[in-house]
Amino acid sequence: MMGTAVDTGEIIIILSDDDDEEDCEEDISYSDPSVLIVEVEDMKKSDCVVSPSALDEDLVITFSRRAEVLPHARYDCPLHAFTATECEISAPAAGNQLMCDQCFCYICDKLASSCQVWCCCGVCHCNSHKRSDFWNNLRNCSLLGGLQPFNLTLSEIDSHLRHADTMLQSFKQGLSAKFSAFVKGQTLEQCGLDPSNQRSLVFDYMPVYEFVSSFLNKADKQEGRAAAIMRLGAAEDFVRHFQAFGTYISQSPHANAFECIPVLLQRVIVSVRRQMVMTDLTPEFIHKLQDFYRRLNFPAELKSVKNGLCVRPWDDVLLVSVLKGQNVTGVRKGKGKKDHLIEQSSIVLLRTELLQRQHRYRELCRYLRVVESDDSQHRLQQVRDLIPFFMCMDGTLTGGLHSLFPSVNAPALRFTPHLFLFYLRLFKTATAPEVVVSQSAELCLSDAAWQPIKDAVPLPHVVLVRFALRVQRCCSAVFTDSQCWTSLLTVVNTLAAVPEPSPQFLHEAKVVVESILLDQHGSNIQIPRFFQEVYPDQALLLLVTGALYSRILSAALSPAVPVLKTFTDNMWALRWLWDRLSSSPVRLISFGQEISHEAANMTV
Repeated sequence: MMGTAVDTGEIIIILSDDDDEEDCEEDISYSDPSVLIVEVEDMKKSDCVVSPSALDEDLVITFSRRAEVLPHARYDCPLHAFTATECEISAPAAGNQLMCDQCFCYICDKLASSCQVWCCCGVCHCNSHKRSDFWNNLRNCSLLGGLQPFNLTLSEIDSHLRHADTMLQSFKQGLSAKFSAFVKGQTLEQCGLDPSNQRSLVFDYMPVYEFVSSFLNKADKQEGRAAAIMRLGAAEDFVRHFQAFGTYISQSPHANAFECIPVLLQRVIVSVRRQMVMTDLTPEFIHKLQDFYRRLNFPAELKSVKNGLCVRPWDDVLLVSVLKGQNVTGVRKGKGKKDHLIEQSSIVLLRTELLQRQHRYRELCRYLRVVESDDSQHRLQQVRDLIPFFMCMDGTLTGGLHSLFPSVNAPALRFTPHLFLFYLRLFKTATAPEVVVSQSAELCLSDAAWQPIKDAVPLPHVVLVRFALRVQRCCSAVFTDSQCWTSLLTVVNTLAAVPEPSPQFLHEAKVVVESILLDQHGSNIQIPRFFQEVYPDQALLLLVTGALYSRILSAALSPAVPVLKTFTDNMWALRWLWDRLSSSPVRLISFGQEISHEAANMTV
C-alpha cells in the first residue's frame, strides 16, 4: 500500500501496488476505482511528524485517543490502583476508597458513589473483590437475600424468584408472630370458656395452620421455580414447630401441631415432586431443591420423610436407557455397584401421567415393565395392568392383546365385565378414548369420545373369539356376565345371516367344539385349521355357541333373552344349541322356565 500527501489536506491511498511503476504513473487518476481519497481531520503538524527511522516500519501509529472508560468493579478500575485483602473491613486498604465515575460496588452491585458503607468502619465495601471467599459470600448474601440457602447463582435469579423471595420473607415474619401467639396460649376467658381456673391456658394451632395453608395456596399460583422456592422455604420454618402443652388443647380442627405439621409437609412434598417430574425444571435446579430439603432440620417424628424428594431427573442414565429400550432389566452396573430402577409409587404415577400426555406409550411400557416400587406393590400392579392398553394406543393391537395373558400374573385375571367389553370394542374397532389413567377401572368410567388409533387395524373375528374365550377361561366374572355373552355373540352373528352348514358339519362340530373348549394345554385357544376351511364364519359361531352351552349348564343366565336375540338371523345356530341342551333335559326345562319368567316380567 502506498500513500501521498496532498496540499489540500487529503490523503490519496493507492490500494494496489502490484503494477509496474510506469503503469502507475499512466493509470493513476482521481476517478480510477483503485484510488481512495480519505478526508482527515485538521491536526497539528507536530502530530503528523514521523521520524525517519519510523518510516522503515511496517506499521506506524500517528494518532491515538484515550479509550472511553466503561462501568467496572472497583478492583478493575484503570485509574486507581487496588490493594487486595482477604477480609479487611476495619478501614480502607491503601487507596481503595478512591473511585472514578464508573466504579461499581462489588457487594451492592451499584455505583460506588451510591454505596452507603463504602468507607464505613466494620464494613468497608471499598475493599471487596471477587478473589476473596469472604467478600463473595457477603455479595451473595446481599444480592440473593433469602434465596442464598438454595445455592442459586445470580444468573438464575429472575423477577419471579425475586418476587418469591419477597413473599417468603414476609411470610416468615408473619409465621413467627403466629407461632409465638400459639406458644403463649390463650386464657379460658379469651376462648369463651369458664374462667374459674385463671391459670389454665388453651393452645390452638389452627391459626398457624391456616396461615401456612394460605401461603401455600399463593405458591400454587406462582411460576414453576418460584412456587418450589416458596413451598420449601415455608417448610423450612414450620417443620421446627412443636406442640405447646398446657391444661387444655382446643378441640377445633387442626388444633394439634403434631397432627398438622405432617399434613402441611406432605402437601409440600407432593407439590414439589409433581413439579420435578411434570414441569421443565432443569436437573441442576432440581438438585439444588433436593439439597435444600435434605438440609432441613427434621424432628424425630418426621425422619421418615427426609428422602421425600429423592426423584430421578429425566436425564438420569439408567432411566434414559430404560425408556430407549437399551436396558430391559432396570439394573445398571457401574463402579462396583448396582443401580436399580426403584421409585416411589407416587413418582411412577407421575411419570405415567406425563408420558401419556406426551403420547410416548412405547417408552411408558418399557418403563413400567422394569420399574420397582419401594412402598406400594399393589399400586404398582394397578399401573402395570394398563400396559396392554398403552401398547394398543401405540398402534400395536396384537401386542396389546398378548400382553393381557403373560405366563405370570396376567392382567386378564383381574378383568371386570366392563373392562372386557372395553377391550373387545377396542380390538374390534381399533378405536379408543384419549384418556389419562392410572388404573384399569378408569378406562370404563371415561366419557371421552372414542377416536381411531393411529396405525392400528381392527383384529379379525377369529382373533376376537380366541381373546374372549381366553378371558372367560381365566376370569369367572366375565364368564358369568350376560352382557359379555351378548357382545361376543354379536361379533360372530354378523349383520348378514350366514348360510346353514351341512348336517354332517353340524354333527362333527359338537365334538370339535367340545375338544377346543376342554383343551387346557397352554393358555391359548387353539382352533384347528380344518374346522374353518369350509365354513369359517359358521365355525366361529358354533364355537361361541358351544361355549354358551357350557355357561348355561353351569348356572342360571340372567338376563337370557338379550343373549338369545343375537341368534335372530341365524336360527339354525339356536337350534343347534337347543339340540346340545337336550342331552341335559333337567337343565333344558329349567332354562326354558327362566326364559318364560324373564319374558313375562318384560311384558309387565
